[in-house]
Amino acid sequence: MVTSAHEGMHRIFQQRPEVLKPVFDVLGVALPEKATVDAITPDVTETRPLERRIDTLLRISTSDGDEFLLAVEAQERRDAKKASSWAYYVAHLQAKYGLPVLLLVVCRDAPTAKWATGPFDCGTRGWITQRTRPLVAGPNNLPVITDSRTAGKNLAMAAFSALAHARSPHSSAILEALNRALNEADGETADYVYEFLEVNLGNTPAGEKWKEIMGFVTYFPGRGTVRETAYLEGKAEGKAEGAAEDRTALILRVLDKRGIPLPEETRDRITSCTDLDTLTLWFDRSLTATTVEDLFAEG
Repeated sequence: MVTSAHEGMHRIFQQRPEVLKPVFDVLGVALPEKATVDAITPDVTETRPLERRIDTLLRISTSDGDEFLLAVEAQERRDAKKASSWAYYVAHLQAKYGLPVLLLVVCRDAPTAKWATGPFDCGTRGWITQRTRPLVAGPNNLPVITDSRTAGKNLAMAAFSALAHARSPHSSAILEALNRALNEADGETADYVYEFLEVNLGNTPAGEKWKEIMGFVTYFPGRGTVRETAYLEGKAEGKAEGAAEDRTALILRVLDKRGIPLPEETRDRITSCTDLDTLTLWFDRSLTATTVEDLFAEG
């Protein structure tokens, strides 16, 4: 079954390609600082009814003129069928695009990561026709980032590492460090990281920890960040809207109980008003009004 965590472990390479360089560094594969990354269709289905689909497929053009395909697979457990599937992906993509292909498998537990390194051989009688050797990123080689300054240097990579180490005893420290880094950050990347972890950690213990961290007390330490200001303004606005709705309901109830006819356009005027002072004045007048026009009298 495809889970949120499964999706997050490969989609982050599409949505935040800045994670590629640090991940490749961990794996000992050279990748220039400047590279163009384009997501292409992951569909490798044949004309006959046999659907095959890679989790994420990227076309990478580097500053040194090299170009290759990167197939990213998120793997949650050992699966004997993957030996043939992965070999097929690599051979099919090389034939289809005429480009070198690298296969990256990302895992969240060490035993699966160890298995995924392979190699996976196709051959017989002492002869290997094809060998598949995936690059594997997982808790055994991705850094445990518990320092907020380190996390702040590449927020997307820190989020990816937090997801990979979600089952680690260091998970809480990782998430707290990432949250401190995010409190110092503004903009679209911070928004992405908050949502990425909330969705992909789900209802796991790490997900519950993240929701706790995102609570008001720890989420906003009074630093006046853009996120904190937006939250407080939204909270105040929500309270004001609630108070306006309450007063509107009271005005309508008093008019109804007193048997005062209320034309539709007048009802709309009352319900569309959001000014608390005006609504308070109308409520006071509704207690003694004999007609609805008395609510809006001048002076």
